[in-house]
Amino acid sequence: MVYSGCDDLKITDYKPETNYCIMTIEGPVATITLNRKEVYNALNEDLINELIQLLIWTKERSVGENNDLQDSNGDQYLRILVLKSAGKHFCAGADINMMREAGSKTAEQNRQDSKRLDQLFHSLWAHPCFTIGTIQGVALGGGAGLVSCLDHIIMESKSQLALSEAKLGILPAVIGPYVYRKIGSSQFRRLSMLASRVSSEEALRIGFANEIVDAREDFQSSLEKIITEVMSTGPMAVSEAKKLTLIFDRWNDDDSKLRQFTLDKTSEMRGSKEGQEGLSSFLERRKPNWLSEE
Repeated sequence: MVYSGCDDLKITDYKPETNYCIMTIEGPVATITLNRKEVYNALNEDLINELIQLLIWTKERSVGENNDLQDSNGDQYLRILVLKSAGKHFCAGADINMMREAGSKTAEQNRQDSKRLDQLFHSLWAHPCFTIGTIQGVALGGGAGLVSCLDHIIMESKSQLALSEAKLGILPAVIGPYVYRKIGSSQFRRLSMLASRVSSEEALRIGFANEIVDAREDFQSSLEKIITEVMSTGPMAVSEAKKLTLIFDRWNDDDSKLRQFTLDKTSEMRGSKEGQEGLSSFLERRKPNWLSEE
């Protein structure tokens, strides 16, 4: 694969300092763990800022961003991002102190807080890596927003989700576009109005989750299976599939131009080095080079 020239960005580069979350890297897999377990990983300004910085750092060192499997040191660029939480609950939503302060802030100050939250959700939604979340306990409000931005969700059987904002007389507006895309118009409207908790079984049924495990101890085996599946797929194809979805989400032109775009994109990918390698390896009955380098 052709290197894009961003040789100043390496996996061994200095990582952002964090107090409320932890990032570990194993080969092409980065894991970010929310670590405010004493307050059920509630989102305060510091945690939000730390998550944004880690998402930027991992994006810049991803295969999708660099169009290469390795940096100039030979270390693997990132292909998968796992989001998890320490403690009993995944994320209880906005920190109570931050919510209390909102009542005394001006409209513009509250707008800036919301803008920061949107940057977090958008950075996760549009991240070039394949993103996986493991959900235990509850994911409420902004916690459910994080879940909605992920590509693959593994829920513990006893865990619950809720768009809980209406219980406080507010709306899930900032997380709304991401939840809407995840579960569709009808379910988003219903859950936004009810603001009640959704079981893991219902989350699976409506598309909020992708699989359920009996207990937290089972997360790792499920993670390993989905990671193996992702790693067997063309790394740029994974990133480009996400970009394609974003384009479809935002398409506001006529259908004929959309059809032309898809024809052009298909031709582009078939002619790419990765596309040629994938087709050649299939015809020659061998593994593609993105597998042989692991």
